[in-house]
Amino acid sequence: PIFATTHQPSTQMAKAPSTTDNIAPINVSFQTLTMSEAAEAPPNQETKQRSPSEFLKSVLGRPVKVKLNSGIEYRGVLASLDGYMNIAMEQTEEYVNGQLKNNYGDCFIRGNNVLYISGQTKR
Repeated sequence: PIFATTHQPSTQMAKAPSTTDNIAPINVSFQTLTMSEAAEAPPNQETKQRSPSEFLKSVLGRPVKVKLNSGIEYRGVLASLDGYMNIAMEQTEEYVNGQLKNNYGDCFIRGNNVLYISGQTKR
């Protein structure tokens, strides 16, 4: 699996073979810098890069911001996620146009709605 999950394995139906099963994974790595860090870094300085799966493993159990394709943001503690980017969050707050609209104890987001997941430094 590409993404880490805290769920225990369950008995599920076998996945039907698809045409994408034989496609080799692509290794992608990136690093996000703040504007001040980017301005201070020399142009050819090598930086430590992480894969997306390493990033997702590092934010499990930590505060994150999840932005949906609709523009709505959810901020809370990332409880788990799977290979389809289905997300379970705790202590979740819903923001619409930057304003707090609702507080939820637990939140489940279907992966096809997720635009991005971002780690938060403070909650």
